[in-house]
Amino acid sequence: MASVTVGNSEFDRDTAVTRSAPGVYDAHLSEGWTIINAVNGGYLLALMGRALGDALPHPDPLTVTAHYLTASVPGPAVVRTEVIRTGRTLSTGAATLVQFADDGSEVERMRVLATYGDLAALPDDVRTTAKPPAIPPYEHCLGTSPTPERGGGTPMAPDGRPAIPGSTAIAGRLDLRLDPATVGWAVGAPSGKGEMRGWFGLADGRDPDPLSLLLTVDALPPTAFELGLRGWVPTVELTCHVRHRPAPGPLRVAITTRNLAGGFLEEDAEVWDSEDRLVAQSRQLARTILVQ
Repeated sequence: MASVTVGNSEFDRDTAVTRSAPGVYDAHLSEGWTIINAVNGGYLLALMGRALGDALPHPDPLTVTAHYLTASVPGPAVVRTEVIRTGRTLSTGAATLVQFADDGSEVERMRVLATYGDLAALPDDVRTTAKPPAIPPYEHCLGTSPTPERGGGTPMAPDGRPAIPGSTAIAGRLDLRLDPATVGWAVGAPSGKGEMRGWFGLADGRDPDPLSLLLTVDALPPTAFELGLRGWVPTVELTCHVRHRPAPGPLRVAITTRNLAGGFLEEDAEVWDSEDRLVAQSRQLARTILVQ
């Protein structure tokens, strides 16, 4: 598919917000970014990040923490922002996302606290022991083929056979190729390792930027699938650190879970760009709601 530019893609249109009053933004949550009936948490984080980016004087999200209170649904929404502090290199703000019930009452969906800065102004010094994840070449991983009549996508193997069952609307918006070693759950043989890895991009070819990284950290299938669990894995809290402005090209994402207990698990994500730089990290706490 022909590449589109940043600012002229489905992602940009669907995360757009309109300032209706000082610190208040109107938004429309698109059904194109849903998983079953709920709106994806990474998409919501990016939309909130866009509103905060308008409200704060610095351009880039550095750390964003969200608490998901109730499941968001497609339709109108309002984002209310508050500037907490502004400084020379950093600014901090908070935001809430609300929707409206049938009787007109407000339903709060999520709260966000974020610090913004300028990634271009950060020093170049890097001292790290982190290494990019070992993922097979893009063409050897399992991807998605859009199915417009279902409003989503069915993951496909390189030879064109369906690889991962099911369909969600968000799958049609992503160019996602999963490491075959992490999709045993799709054929009834989960590894039990709690790992998910893959190549990630947007289906329309838009290159990544700091805002889209907020989507990236929460867009792969949950690691719970590889632990042998079936069901919904809603996010309770998610913190994302953006470390570098990503280079053009596909991203590599690795997510791990080490501990599932009491019906909750953590997911630790790393996102690497085409120049082998660690551009984002995240940790989230999620619930496991099993399907009998």
